[in-house]
Amino acid sequence: MKPLLTAAAAALICAGLSTASLASEPRELGWDDLVGPTTPIKNPFETLTNEQMENLARVLRLDTIAEEDNDKDAAADAKALRGVLYDQGVKVDFLLSERLRIMAQLEAEASAPNDAVVGQSIRLPGYLLPLEMNGDKATEFLLVPTVGACIHVPPPPANQIVHVSYPEGFEPEGLYTPVWITGELRNDPTISSLFLVDGDSDVSATYKLRATSVEFYE
Repeated sequence: MKPLLTAAAAALICAGLSTASLASEPRELGWDDLVGPTTPIKNPFETLTNEQMENLARVLRLDTIAEEDNDKDAAADAKALRGVLYDQGVKVDFLLSERLRIMAQLEAEASAPNDAVVGQSIRLPGYLLPLEMNGDKATEFLLVPTVGACIHVPPPPANQIVHVSYPEGFEPEGLYTPVWITGELRNDPTISSLFLVDGDSDVSATYKLRATSVEFYE
């Protein structure tokens, strides 16, 4: 006869089963958990006066007009204003190049995923913006963190939007009713055409999720 399991062995097996069960539970996330890595930005404009900032912005506008319209007067005005700023110790071209670098960094960080949550089964609250409907049910939608996002205000950063597919369909009560979604979060960037009252708008999302459940927020 084979020996029966010892009490210690049985407890160990039960503990393992319990751990496996817990591991299968979706992880409840907040929107901050979806933000990817960021790098602190040193402000290169912090020593400028308000007047110098205004003149720097004017140089940028004049440069744009001169380039786009081949406007020689704008080019001459930009050159003259550059001279004034350089005489004040303002490194105009360096600061304008820093502006572009910072903009590129912010844009990249706005769409960067948080790898720590990608591939996990998650549960996330938010507001539903339908993309595809089957009758009264939304089968594909964007989940956003705030009421009116993408409709009354510009879209949130791409890593603050989740593109959700839910073939079963969910009947929303309106754009201002929060919901919970559950499913595996993936890093799968998409661009969706969202219909608005005043026309369509392209909205970028870093994450995609095939929902296993959608329910009203309680």
